[in-house]
Amino acid sequence: MKAIWNGTVIAESDDTIVIEGNHYFPPESVNKEFFQESQYHTTCPWKGEASYFDLVVNGKQNANAVWYYPNPKDAAKPIRGYFAFWKGVEVVK
Repeated sequence: MKAIWNGTVIAESDDTIVIEGNHYFPPESVNKEFFQESQYHTTCPWKGEASYFDLVVNGKQNANAVWYYPNPKDAAKPIRGYFAFWKGVEVVK
């Protein structure tokens, strides 16, 4: 799977975990050079608190387009530290 935004591959892995239709990419598969920390957080009742990153690629910013669970609840332990994408980021084979 590849995560692509603004014509650039942000992540690539054959070992994603799919939960609720979202592909979670392992930490070693993402290009963090495109990540910029965000102060945004959300809470999922069964996964816990999600933290976010903005994507910055070729001078364009996509706010809060990446999320992850640094300390997930027990039910979501397999995706600890994995990254998922939305807001126009294409996830394709």
